Amino acid sequence: MALILFASFFALLIIGMPVAFSLALAVWAAISLGSTYPQIVIVKEMFSGLDSFPLMAVPFFILAAELMSSGAMTQILLRFASQFVGHFRGGLGYANVVSSTMFAGISGSALADAAGPGAMMIRMMEKDGYDKSYASALTASASVVGPIIPPSIIMILYAMQDENVSVIALFMAGIIPGILISLSMAATNWYVCRRRGFRSSSPRPSLREMMRTSFQALPAIFLIVLIIGGIRSGLFTPTEASVVAVFYALLCGMFIYRSLRLRDLPDILFRSALVTVAILLILAAARAFAWIIIIEGIPQAIASSIVAWELSPVLFLLAVNLLLLAFGLFMDPLPGVMILVPILGPIAYSLGIDPIHFAIVVIVNLTLGLLTPPVGALLFVVSSAVKIRVSEMIREMPPFLVVHLVVLLALTFIPALSTWLPRLSGY
Repeated sequence: MALILFASFFALLIIGMPVAFSLALAVWAAISLGSTYPQIVIVKEMFSGLDSFPLMAVPFFILAAELMSSGAMTQILLRFASQFVGHFRGGLGYANVVSSTMFAGISGSALADAAGPGAMMIRMMEKDGYDKSYASALTASASVVGPIIPPSIIMILYAMQDENVSVIALFMAGIIPGILISLSMAATNWYVCRRRGFRSSSPRPSLREMMRTSFQALPAIFLIVLIIGGIRSGLFTPTEASVVAVFYALLCGMFIYRSLRLRDLPDILFRSALVTVAILLILAAARAFAWIIIIEGIPQAIASSIVAWELSPVLFLLAVNLLLLAFGLFMDPLPGVMILVPILGPIAYSLGIDPIHFAIVVIVNLTLGLLTPPVGALLFVVSSAVKIRVSEMIREMPPFLVVHLVVLLALTFIPALSTWLPRLSGY
């Protein structure tokens, strides 16, 4: 059954089948050809994977991001980020990183950040004299911070798979790693711009203009404070926070910035529904896939083998890094969490590795897969958004990938980067 499952899955991926259908069809083949289970069990397990209250946060955070992008808030936040660093050498590159960090605190999705504000930043950088390929690579690399800084869709799903961590603890744990990733992207931008001579043609804004732009951005920035502060204070749960974010984004767009109209809402709801359905279909199929892995005893077999190797926690984490980086070449982060966490989590905890530390290592690892072909969803989203060939972006990626790996090693060997804030907050 397991042999049919994995053989079918990789064969379907190789011929270009979308991940969700590859997972579902592989499960169907394994049940039909390798077992006596009725096929209705596939539907049962797929629905079981979606029967979760915390999962309700996913469509609402997606909708909040769409409302932000459709109103004037996106442009205002971009101007706010650009005014502080846009006049420096490589200034719009810094503004790109800053805006990605800010939008990460709203959308929880790397793909949403890259397709919306990221695409706008690429066009601004190209007009200012930057190579389009470099601007696209920087945008994709900086967008990785989207699922790391709270709120985060992947963290919600991780907490559903592992009862040793809570959503709030993971949200707190992602803040320092997310800021570290953003700082590393800014440092890479400084290095590349200095070597290539990318300069800014934007004048330094006056103090009066900066104050006006900052005042305009305050309602949009407050959404980030509202989400994180509300969850941290216990005012509402992450799921409730997603609903609050939707209503606040709607309020800002329609009554504060007056850029969102009632006739825009059907299109916004339709786009949000499409993205939500795509994510939930992957999750449902991944749940059925993981069910077969569990009933076949694969986690127990892997755990027994690893325990027999007598690996130290450090060697185990290094092995996990290599496994997940390889896994990310072919799989999106969401099904990766659904499939791998039930296998690797118990082994990590038996070796004494902190559950929050391990969660951040796994999440950052799988998120980096968004930058690596052949799947590399971020590369294809940016490519489609600004009409550039993926091969041109890949040529610009090595400096960013190297720095991402350095940050990943720091997160692996320094647990406090992930655990300090949650422990300080009592988690």
